[in-house]
Amino acid sequence: MKIYIKEDSALKELEITISCRQIDKDIEKIISLLRVMDKKLTGVREGQTYILDAEKVLYIDTADKKTFLYTEDAMYESELRLYELEERLEKIHFLRANKSAIINFNNIRAIKVDLDGRLLVTMSGGEKIVVSRQYAPSFKAKLESRT
Repeated sequence: MKIYIKEDSALKELEITISCRQIDKDIEKIISLLRVMDKKLTGVREGQTYILDAEKVLYIDTADKKTFLYTEDAMYESELRLYELEERLEKIHFLRANKSAIINFNNIRAIKVDLDGRLLVTMSGGEKIVVSRQYAPSFKAKLESRT
């Protein structure tokens, strides 16, 4: 792989060009990483790749070693792993809820204290997600900083 960087003060917006023989899993992963930086996520549903606004994603979880993005009306599979999405989305109000889920703080409808220091979060789409004891303190800190 070769990487070329060209500075051009006349450019108004960052441009990235990927030259490849054919699109494969590695190229799809690179594109997914770039989209996250632009607050866009790439998700696959029914064999088609969709570009999603990160703000529209309610939560992200994993099952059977696959990562899924959930919006109000659909579920998409992501090429990225949960920890990769967490690292890239934490700056835009996504928080880890438990070992298999990340939630979009801006899409929370209600919060309820649950057993053993856990929290039960209801998302704007009605889904309920448990925030484990391990992640509850950072979740509460985020909540306090926003009020």
